[in-house]
Amino acid sequence: MSPLARENIAVAARIVVKVGSSSISGENSGQINPLVDALAQAHGRGAEVVLVSSGAIATGMPYLRLNDRPNDLATQQAAASVGQSLLISRYQNSLDRFDIVAGQVLLTAGDLENATPRSNAQRAMDRLLDLRILPIVNENDTVATHEIRFGDNDRLAALVATLIGADLLLLLSDVDALYTKPPERVGAERISYIAAGDPLPGMEFGSTSVNGVGTGGASTKVSAARLAAAAGTGVLVTATALAAHALGGAQVGTWFEPARPAGSVSLVN
Repeated sequence: MSPLARENIAVAARIVVKVGSSSISGENSGQINPLVDALAQAHGRGAEVVLVSSGAIATGMPYLRLNDRPNDLATQQAAASVGQSLLISRYQNSLDRFDIVAGQVLLTAGDLENATPRSNAQRAMDRLLDLRILPIVNENDTVATHEIRFGDNDRLAALVATLIGADLLLLLSDVDALYTKPPERVGAERISYIAAGDPLPGMEFGSTSVNGVGTGGASTKVSAARLAAAAGTGVLVTATALAAHALGGAQVGTWFEPARPAGSVSLVN
């Protein structure tokens, strides 16, 4: 079958949702429940849903009495070690309202670059989804090094979407869509649609997040979206607060058309 069309988002069968640290930590930690509401709604109609969630380091920082994201790898690893279990617990507590069970999946870049661990990861993810478990994926920050890290979870989400053959990748952030330049600048225009293979000439995307806890920005989302779309997965970029609208098929965010002949879409009856 053909790759997912934007008008069919509400019936996509296998979905990967990525949320950034800044959207679910600190003063925005209250966004976890509305995000889970959106995931549960898709899960409830029969879709297979995977959440790729940043936030382990940001969640662990207060417990290490850190006000700013640490720069050294060892302290990042320590913060991730403390924060990962707390983050998963917060998600599970919210998912309990819908009788949905989460499964934690921690990956490094090497896991998806080498055949054997990649196959193992794919098998585990497929089985979790078969069992109606909601996998929550994050980079394994506690053991990852600078040389093997994904660099940002946008890319991780794109690789996961490709790994499991997702119909839809939803990249969430603090901004409602992509713009022709950083949205705070004069003359910035919202981009609603990007055709497959469009090189986006003349566009200027920011490379950093809007606060001190995240590592991504618009440029990482564009790169990740292109990676997933080239493999046949439709990609929507929008704000975390609009997750329910996005998964419901509303005309929000920026849509990256998936490449054609790769990939396929399954529809939930």
